[in-house]
Amino acid sequence: MIKRISIGYQEYDELITNGLFYIDKTRFIKEWWESGDKVTLIARPRRFGKTLTMSMTAQFFSLEFKGRSDLFQDMDIWKEQEYRSLQGTYPVIALSFSDIKETSYTQARKKIGELIVDQYNKHDYLADGNILNEREKEYFHSISSDMEDFEISISIRRLSSYLYKYYHKKVIILLDEYDTPMQESYVSGYWEDLTFFTRNLFNATFKNNPYLERAIMTGITRISKESIFSDLNNLKEITATSNEYADCFGFTEDEVFESLRTYGLTDMKEEVRLWYDGFSFGKVQGIYNPWSIINFLDKGEVGPYWTNTSSNNLAGNLIRQGSRQIKETFEILLSGESITTEINEQIVYEQLNIDESAIWSLLLASGYLKVRKCLIQKDFMMDWRQLYELEITNLEVMIMFRGLVRDWFASSASNYNDFIKAMLQDDIKAMNVYMNRVSITTFSFFDTGKKPSAESEPERFYHGFVLGLIVELEDRYTVASNRESGFGRYDVMLEPKEHTDDAIIMEFKVQDVNDEKTLNDTVQSALDQIELKEYSAYLIARGIPQDRIRKYGFAFHGKNVLIGSKRG
Repeated sequence: MIKRISIGYQEYDELITNGLFYIDKTRFIKEWWESGDKVTLIARPRRFGKTLTMSMTAQFFSLEFKGRSDLFQDMDIWKEQEYRSLQGTYPVIALSFSDIKETSYTQARKKIGELIVDQYNKHDYLADGNILNEREKEYFHSISSDMEDFEISISIRRLSSYLYKYYHKKVIILLDEYDTPMQESYVSGYWEDLTFFTRNLFNATFKNNPYLERAIMTGITRISKESIFSDLNNLKEITATSNEYADCFGFTEDEVFESLRTYGLTDMKEEVRLWYDGFSFGKVQGIYNPWSIINFLDKGEVGPYWTNTSSNNLAGNLIRQGSRQIKETFEILLSGESITTEINEQIVYEQLNIDESAIWSLLLASGYLKVRKCLIQKDFMMDWRQLYELEITNLEVMIMFRGLVRDWFASSASNYNDFIKAMLQDDIKAMNVYMNRVSITTFSFFDTGKKPSAESEPERFYHGFVLGLIVELEDRYTVASNRESGFGRYDVMLEPKEHTDDAIIMEFKVQDVNDEKTLNDTVQSALDQIELKEYSAYLIARGIPQDRIRKYGFAFHGKNVLIGSKRG
């Protein structure tokens, strides 16, 4: 009997008892248990089955599910005779930080406190009888989200001790989406406060806890040890390049293609691969996002399912407000090419505004980029460096990024589109009208908020503008910026894919009021530079005649723009 596809189930027992679609990942239990690691941190992109795996693990070990062999008897784990006796034999504390997305430290801390209160309420039987002494009972009943920070930080450790007293067994602790509040704190500006609080909570829970048997933490990123894990020397870190549990999260290609066969969708193999393949963990290639695959099986048609499940604001903001180098690198990615960079899988959020590699590291951990190749090179000091060749993961992610760029110009969409049309028609008067409207509306949108100089602000704007050109003109032009041609590096070049279109070269200049009295002087300076540096050499070498090359000079003074042109 073909199992019914279900959307949104995250509790393992609900899937199994209702006979819903599930790809067996119970071998994770055996692999994790036999690793012997005290505390395991597993970083995987969102919607990759982390929550379901934590639910499965909790229900396998938890005393609450003692005797529920029906949940596992048809699974891989039940083929292991020695594991049958482990099912339902440990006290388990299972928490999730997935909903902690508050805009202030006070509210985030309070919500974490409420989650801990829920755990105490769940185990309120501990305060009955004579297992706990009077002081322990008093503390048990005093638990609230209004406690002092230090009281919250030790509350899970104390609950572990009470469970140990009751069951005479150490506790398994599972914390899902541990980094969600950390990401929100970075975006909302209370990173330092939450970091200090979280470091103390994790230290008491996962290190200085004599009642801990084993623990698993899951998240999207591996936050740097200096931030919240500085005291945890018993932590086993599993990231995108680790070989452990490589096929336990996400669907392998064999699992996907078998599912397509089951549901009569085999003829969609190549389309599914184009849209959803591309993830890799350790040495295992060809991992598919489960959320996208399940939605595809349900609807029978491809679409941007995973990228539409939550906000992509952090990724978009880092690129939009990033430096010229970041936008130029993203331009390469958006054009379908790869970049080569160092990667630090310990994400340092404090470095995101100043270290370009930190951004690509975050996008890799989040699943937006994939590793195409790992390279070992010597640097100029003759030290070996490990570099990664990265590219956008798949078509679904590419569509998401194109949408982010379009959103940058949403407040001036009609003017931006009208500018594109005017440029294609070589209507210089209309180009000036619409470009000034666009710049007035969107200049500050590309501002990092760090009091940029008059020179850097137009630079950020025009590199964002170039990314918009790539998205809007990808069918007709190959768009590139800051590449070598002739005797210099042009600002923007549009090479037509069909010879019926003109080629376009753009040069951007900020008015130098000491040398240029008017914006017309700045425009002429930009046009002169195109000629002097022979930027058209590349296009001519590509077989485009001189009279089919249009040249535009863009002059900036504040948010005012003047465009002049020359052909040939």
